Amino acid sequence: MPFINDQIEANRRVIAEHEAPPGLRQTRYTFDPDHVSRALQSRIVGQSEALSHLDGLLQVVRADIGSNHRPLGVCLLMGPTGVGKTETVHIVSELIHGSRQALCRIDMNTLSQEHYASALTGAPPGYVGSKEGHTLFDADKIQGSYSKPGIVLFDELEKASPEVIRSLLNILDTGVLTLPAGNRTIHFHNTLIFMTSNLGATELLQYQNRFRRGWRKLLKPRQVSESRILDEALNRRFDPEFVNRIDLILQYQRLPEGEAGRLLDLELDKLRRRLQDHHVDLELTRAARDFMCRDYDTRYGARDLGRVVRHELGPVVARAMLSNPASTGFDVDCTDNELTARARA
Repeated sequence: MPFINDQIEANRRVIAEHEAPPGLRQTRYTFDPDHVSRALQSRIVGQSEALSHLDGLLQVVRADIGSNHRPLGVCLLMGPTGVGKTETVHIVSELIHGSRQALCRIDMNTLSQEHYASALTGAPPGYVGSKEGHTLFDADKIQGSYSKPGIVLFDELEKASPEVIRSLLNILDTGVLTLPAGNRTIHFHNTLIFMTSNLGATELLQYQNRFRRGWRKLLKPRQVSESRILDEALNRRFDPEFVNRIDLILQYQRLPEGEAGRLLDLELDKLRRRLQDHHVDLELTRAARDFMCRDYDTRYGARDLGRVVRHELGPVVARAMLSNPASTGFDVDCTDNELTARARA
């Protein structure tokens, strides 16, 4: 029986709390939504408003007052590339389950053809593989455990074919997927479902740029709300019955140039965690930091700084480590537009 150990422990708690005063008793979920929210605010740059709404969803899940007949929550994260949409879901997975990979991730850009719907729902009866019930869904990661919700991520949702999108309707509505062969059922009642999309990001940027030059910049006419532009893009791509099954739509903002330093710090933290496996510490001078942020492009967000760390800083540090295998610390500087790493004495 699934979750049997967690269920036994929960029953013990219920018995122990039987004489407790009226009010909210200890719920079955053990994660701390406040801790998750604080971590998200510190590690996701420039998205305070969106993350505050996500905090509300996590509070409802933690209190265990959601519907028992559908997923715990269906959340769509919209915004341009490199602003932290997918990273948000990985951080939630890390903080709830202890691993960034403890989620079922479906890359929807691989499901762009209509016949790929069977990759999610399974092959229809009479087709090859129908009896085996093969599907991209990882049932264990979807169902989670008694004390921890499962997490599903449909990444780049707009890239999937309409047939694939329609195959999700029953999952979002009832939290149940019965494979066409009828021999297997996957439950999403204990699952947080996240979806990401770049829909409307290009249109929004083009619209905003119109007000940064010419007569619009001088006269400052009233602008259409950003939410309206994104909502229109969403409704052009998806049917109303699909949009209506989404509990929460979060709009992530394009990151300004002034956030380049914070984005660089986040990418450097990732590199430092990898260096810890080799007992190596890394420090950058101001000149090196400025050099790495020199060509930051707001169109690509954090991914732009990630490429700089991987392709410019990474080789310099690796070369220094191989040349000084006994050193446990390196200082990185920039001279003549070139990064250099020096082993500490």
